[in-house]
Amino acid sequence: MPATTTTVDLTEFSAALGGSRQLRGHLTRPTGPGPWPGVVVIHEALGVNDVMHRQAERLARAGYLVVMPDLFTDGGAVRCLVPTFRAALSGHGRAFHDIEAARTHLARDPDCTGRIGVIGFCMGGSFALLAVAGGDFDAASVNYGRLPKHPERALTGSCPVVASYGARDRTLKGVASDLEATLDRLGIAHDVKEYPEAGHSFLNDAEVGPRPLRPLMRVAGIRPHPESAVDAWRRIDGFFATHLKAESQEG
Repeated sequence: MPATTTTVDLTEFSAALGGSRQLRGHLTRPTGPGPWPGVVVIHEALGVNDVMHRQAERLARAGYLVVMPDLFTDGGAVRCLVPTFRAALSGHGRAFHDIEAARTHLARDPDCTGRIGVIGFCMGGSFALLAVAGGDFDAASVNYGRLPKHPERALTGSCPVVASYGARDRTLKGVASDLEATLDRLGIAHDVKEYPEAGHSFLNDAEVGPRPLRPLMRVAGIRPHPESAVDAWRRIDGFFATHLKAESQEG
């Protein structure tokens, strides 16, 4: 049987935390008996789409209880995109409370072991990198996310980080090496890799965005790269297994 996805209302948690007045999430459960470690999935700038759902399903098949909050619930993508991007760049804003609402939902689910990771793609990768220092997450997967304005300050006390970038991503030149150097200096466990043939959004398994714009996106290097994606997922799977599964079993 495949993993099952249901819509959940996260409004109670988000409103209490000062986040969105309405917040919808998508809960994807593994098959078989729990409990399982949890993972919060933070979607890319184009919002919750079929590609993001398949990423969540992939994680559930790997044995994680997954919640993906829809950061555009309260107003839609058109109204929410700019303020959400501003939050990702500044490190402040309701989107962070919404992410915490998703984490809280997992933490209170009896089918969750209490070990919870976060994974983000594109804009979501930036959020994942900014969400790691509060001590609430046990591991983070950052995929082509921007480096915070003050990286050492933002990442002090971070959980372990696995990060993947594409060398052909023109918008994030040098970010992988800068992130690795920062995590080295802070003594944080990490696995950072830049893929020479990959660009932005290379972990997607299909092209996204308005069809007329896709040729321009390809020129800009925004496209899947399956060969790099296979290795990146191998690293993510191993990293999460070490920091989310193994430690929960030991506990």
